[in-house]
Amino acid sequence: MTILNPPKPIGQVTLVTGPARSGKSEWAEMLAVQTAKRVVYVATAQADSDDLEWLSRIEKHQQRRPGEWKTVLVPLELTATLRDYAEGDCCLLVDSLGTWVANFLEQDDAVWETTTNELLENLAQTPATVIFVAEETGWGVVPAYPMGRTFRDRLGHLVRRLGAIANPVYLVTGGHILNLSVLGEPLQDLKQSLP
Repeated sequence: MTILNPPKPIGQVTLVTGPARSGKSEWAEMLAVQTAKRVVYVATAQADSDDLEWLSRIEKHQQRRPGEWKTVLVPLELTATLRDYAEGDCCLLVDSLGTWVANFLEQDDAVWETTTNELLENLAQTPATVIFVAEETGWGVVPAYPMGRTFRDRLGHLVRRLGAIANPVYLVTGGHILNLSVLGEPLQDLKQSLP
């Protein structure tokens, strides 16, 4: 059963979304610094020693982060990590949601729905500040293969659900940062206003 209107979180939830190489991670890192809280960088990527380009990307992210930030590698246990760092003086920077979704592509739809519901329910209970970085993958053509469509649809649905509870929501694209919470209208509010 999908939670259409998840409870509002206790702590602040921020969503930073955008296309590849848009600067969304850098913007999220700046937001984390501005909280003046203890930052825990939640890395969802799994390092693959055979993929040198991927390792180079991970290294660039690591070099950009302040040395006092704690980094935890969380390819799967994001919900448990929210519980582990449920402190008001903590800022969790989750980078990235798309990689986390990709790590679960083998789950069937029912199990995936349970996984995302548990994440959102725990998110609503944490007093920590949580900043999510998410990729926008649904602006192009529909993938020609089933796994690509599953990934795109699952990520898009989760980003939409997070966007319903996050404030602010930022879109980083074309070298600009847009605060969608100020410029946009929440879709759930539009739905409620229909006759």
